[in-house]
Amino acid sequence: MANTLTAAGSRLGAPARSPSFRLLWLGQSLSLLGDGFSYIAFSWITLSLTGSTLALGYVLACQAIPRALLTLVGGSLSDKWSSRTLMRFSSYARAVLMVAVGLAGLGGALNVWLLCGAAAAFGAVDAFFQPARASILPSVVEKDLLPSANALLGLGIKVSSVLGPAVGGIVVAVTNAPVAFLVDGVCFALCGLCVSRVRTLPPKEPAQAGDPEASGASAAGAVKDPGADGTEPVAPAPDGGTSLMARIRAGLRYAWEDPRIRTILVVDAAVTFCQAGPFTVGFATLAKTGLEGGSTTLGLLNGALAGGAMLGTLVGGALSSRPRVGLLIAALAGWLAVGMGTLGLVDSTVAALVTVLTMGFGIGFQGVFGMSWIQRNIHGSVLSRVISVDMVIGYAVAPLSLVLCGSLARTGTDTLFAFSAVLLSLTALGVLSSRTVRGMR
Repeated sequence: MANTLTAAGSRLGAPARSPSFRLLWLGQSLSLLGDGFSYIAFSWITLSLTGSTLALGYVLACQAIPRALLTLVGGSLSDKWSSRTLMRFSSYARAVLMVAVGLAGLGGALNVWLLCGAAAAFGAVDAFFQPARASILPSVVEKDLLPSANALLGLGIKVSSVLGPAVGGIVVAVTNAPVAFLVDGVCFALCGLCVSRVRTLPPKEPAQAGDPEASGASAAGAVKDPGADGTEPVAPAPDGGTSLMARIRAGLRYAWEDPRIRTILVVDAAVTFCQAGPFTVGFATLAKTGLEGGSTTLGLLNGALAGGAMLGTLVGGALSSRPRVGLLIAALAGWLAVGMGTLGLVDSTVAALVTVLTMGFGIGFQGVFGMSWIQRNIHGSVLSRVISVDMVIGYAVAPLSLVLCGSLARTGTDTLFAFSAVLLSLTALGVLSSRTVRGMR
């Protein structure tokens, strides 16, 4: 038992032996910490200046809309130049922007229009960082380390997403909101410094025909699968032409034409839809009307989800085998369907917490292998564009889920969770119906 745990810990920690991975991990964690700071700072200073929740909505929308609109552009530019270049540019630009906003706030020059402009600029620049941070990993660690590396990055993301708003709130409480912008700028500057020192792996020679490791780029620019799992090779990476729109269209076409990539996008959309509304509106309604404890229970439900996801991420990263990703995707959808159905029936806080914990575990576990499959099998020249497509779908689906689930919750959480369970069950059946997708490794 001790040897097994030691071996699992060794596998999980293997990527951390690389100085470049450690720098990447630290840079991404600092960036996400800064994102949490910026959310608290924008929210608090807007409410302090205007006292209007409507104004706060405008500011947050000004940040979200450019990010959603420009993410495909960020993915295209990341493929054309390099992920590291885009990450460095975005980090330093956000650092300058946040420092400028902080100084303006300390000087008493901020108003709601300047905050809207700053939020829009922040969202626009952030759109170049997000696809790049998800696509840089295959150029930093070897392919066999991708699951462990994704697990460690995922753990850093989850911890930073919790610490960022919490520490940002403390900074605002003991000083004032503009100081949080300055601290935010320091986080982004340090992120840029870390990323600039990351050293990527040297390019490999084109894979030879018959090479069992031919999942890398071939001379023709395709990503090959060994074929032993019954799947077809991923389509050759598109040239896409030189114009920005042509490259974006080529990336969209590439993502849609391969049935496995298309399945991942569809499943991610379904899972996002069944997370955004049910885990936000559903948890709040359940805690308020269906369970005891009120806001304390709401906090515990969100904590159980985050804790389960962290545990699942760590277990996935420590696993020595490579599971069939297609079956894992179907299993996740089915697992979440069972969880949603259970949440619609439980009247015990403990039962709800256990259910949410197990759902979080499944999300974290599958996320390690799903992202690793994308990074391992999609050619680097189009990887950022595929990831940006996935992100944009999430940006579009999440608000729709919130609105629909808000409407369904008026009749009770049982209807909301039952609807999500049915949608996830249909998703799982759809995945299992495709032999090509079932064979994904």
